[in-house]
Amino acid sequence: MAEANMPLWEVFIRARAGLAHRHAGSVHAPDAQMALLAARDTYTRRGEGLSIWVVPSAAITASDPSDRDALFAPTASKPYRHPTFYEVPEDVGHM
Repeated sequence: MAEANMPLWEVFIRARAGLAHRHAGSVHAPDAQMALLAARDTYTRRGEGLSIWVVPSAAITASDPSDRDALFAPTASKPYRHPTFYEVPEDVGHM
């Protein structure tokens, strides 16, 4: 099967426990299992990955940058949603 005919998969790698997965790139593969193997071979050659996620690119829905104002402007009028709005007492610790 030619690469152009195979689905595109987005690859996310988690480098260490406690960290979030980060987008590493994309691979073409016929199915999820092959996408995992291709992602491993392509993006974790030096053993830097703890776990891998592969997601079909077609399953991802993204906002349009031109919709920025409609999506994000309402948050400016709600400062209580931001962590800087609240003062954390000194005795709480670890925050």
